[in-house]
Amino acid sequence: MSELQRITSEYIEAEDRLRLTGEVGEGETETLWLTQRLLTRLLDHLLKWLEQQVPTAAPDVLKDEQAADMMQGFAQQAASAELSAQQPVQSQADSESWLVTSVDVTSNDQLLTLTFKGANGESVLLNLQAQALRQWLSIIHQLWGATEWPQTLWPHWMSEPSGEAVEPESGISFH
Repeated sequence: MSELQRITSEYIEAEDRLRLTGEVGEGETETLWLTQRLLTRLLDHLLKWLEQQVPTAAPDVLKDEQAADMMQGFAQQAASAELSAQQPVQSQADSESWLVTSVDVTSNDQLLTLTFKGANGESVLLNLQAQALRQWLSIIHQLWGATEWPQTLWPHWMSEPSGEAVEPESGISFH
């Protein structure tokens, strides 16, 4: 099974879907299409995993919802601030392009693994530590703002302190 090494996430209005273009090897790419329905289900699990990531010095923070939201907001802002623009992953002419029909999520304390699966047996892995997941979710949150999809699934701590999301930047990718 291939593993995504670097991805570019984009909202494609004509498809009303998110497109992930990822490097799976040197000069090899795959294009994955994600529907709003699948993303909505997936995001719930990803956000819950992040909310359980608390520093060992502050285990009591989960008991206070306001303190937990504040801590999550700070962690999200710090991760977003460290996100640097890179050249987008460009799909190769011979790369696979497929619709993701399911995602298996496995995790431990340090790592979250997403196994994207297609209807015809396609599959690819994406391994993310908390910081990388926060950065990717920041990008997805920004892209989500360009859609007409419901905004209510996003927690308050995903927004900037002013309550306004940052304008999406086309072609952002991360490692």
